[in-house]
Amino acid sequence: MSKDRIYVCHTFYHLYISFLKEFALPSSEWGNADVVLSRMSNDFGDIKDRIPASGYFEEVFEFDEKRDTEFPELAKYRENRGNIVLNMIPRIIYTSRFAKLQEKYVPVDFKRYKDIYVFCDNDPIGIYLNKHRIHYHAVEDGLNYLGSFVNALADNKGHFGIKKFMSTKLNLIFMQDGYSKYCLDMEVNDLSVVRDDYYKYKEVPREKLTASLTEEQKNALVRVFVKNMDELLKSIENTKTEGKNILILTEPLCTFDVRERIFRDLYNEYSPEGRVFFKIHPRDELDYDRLFADVPKFDKKVPMEILNFFPNLHFDKVVSVFTQLGSIKFADEKVYLGVKFMDKYEDKSVHANIVE
Repeated sequence: MSKDRIYVCHTFYHLYISFLKEFALPSSEWGNADVVLSRMSNDFGDIKDRIPASGYFEEVFEFDEKRDTEFPELAKYRENRGNIVLNMIPRIIYTSRFAKLQEKYVPVDFKRYKDIYVFCDNDPIGIYLNKHRIHYHAVEDGLNYLGSFVNALADNKGHFGIKKFMSTKLNLIFMQDGYSKYCLDMEVNDLSVVRDDYYKYKEVPREKLTASLTEEQKNALVRVFVKNMDELLKSIENTKTEGKNILILTEPLCTFDVRERIFRDLYNEYSPEGRVFFKIHPRDELDYDRLFADVPKFDKKVPMEILNFFPNLHFDKVVSVFTQLGSIKFADEKVYLGVKFMDKYEDKSVHANIVE
């Protein structure tokens, strides 16, 4: 039996956007979609049990998605042999074999669905769908993800036209960010910031998706994403202090030792202004509880955007390194540090391809 829609999510933010997309549909459509939660880069915990209870999704599947490093036999196909001809043949073999190896881990028959939405089609699911000739819609990984860096262009610089033809027309190799044969389109928040004019890019503003949310829908999001409401409410109460409240967004940047130094420096810089809080990034595995025991923290499993739906939550300032801050409504001032800041901690060449 065919079904309407399914969303393949790799992060809590992806799941959040999936909810927003469902909210935007007529109420008669609610409950007709499913969700796949990839465990490749995130531990979703028990959130899978709360999703169906919201009434907006029917089934939730867990996907033990595998990176190519899980299959040592693929390594030889990724070696650089010096020219496009010698590299292309192994790349074709790699694409086909990787898709085949992924098959036994895929938890659902995607051919049953009319519409498939994939966040991060550069992850293995993109290769799998293309080699199995299954059409899908790609959705940008994060807010304005393609605004600073289009991976498809950066990863295929030499002889781009040939590689594009091999991917979009022949489906012999795979290119991400919509440059694959079976990708129908790629949704982005803002076309004006995308450093590419590829025809498959389709603007779906996040602001438009959130503007018409009802109180019931906001409450549904909170119930799904917040496991321990009492603890979060207590954290919110702790923001009502004298002086300024500053929220620093952590990110899975660089090595653990450098990352600790970055957020130690940021804490020391902003703490004289008032009380500093950390919002831990979902993929940030640094042990902040041990290293910053006295700093109040928001749970990594709660997407930053969910904090918009707490009317009593307020910060004077929010600080990020690379996280885009356009969707934040709970802070008066937004500080984006960017490339120049990171150049102080890593070699400049690491950030050379990031455009701001």
